[in-house]
Amino acid sequence: MVHFMAGHKGEGKTRRIIGMANEHAKVTDGNLVFIDDDKRHIFDLHRDIRFVEATKGILETHREFVCFLWGILTQNSDIQHIYVDGLTNIVVYGAINNDTLPALRTQLEKFSEEYEVDFTISMHYDREILPQEIKEILI
Repeated sequence: MVHFMAGHKGEGKTRRIIGMANEHAKVTDGNLVFIDDDKRHIFDLHRDIRFVEATKGILETHREFVCFLWGILTQNSDIQHIYVDGLTNIVVYGAINNDTLPALRTQLEKFSEEYEVDFTISMHYDREILPQEIKEILI
């Protein structure tokens, strides 16, 4: 399962995704991963959630982001859910757009099936201009 959260800065996406991850950590037997572009929220997460810092803007394309996720998934077969906060900060500005989001969704769905992992990804993005196939999976 793949879900996106989208909205403008200050709308509470980070607080919401951290809350979701923390609630999930209380009831799961699998491993959870939380990816963020800085360590600012590391102490807000449940101690059982593996935190990964993806330095801001180090990944240049959505394909590099997919490879980054693949590397994480191949290192641990017990990952049940990956939370990503601030996708549009992790990948170089402008690389996540209406042209690349459908391809990203397709790849994440393949990973979801193959590795039995779910994804929840937040991003700074205007909900109104998202492609329809992304609007369908917004939470």
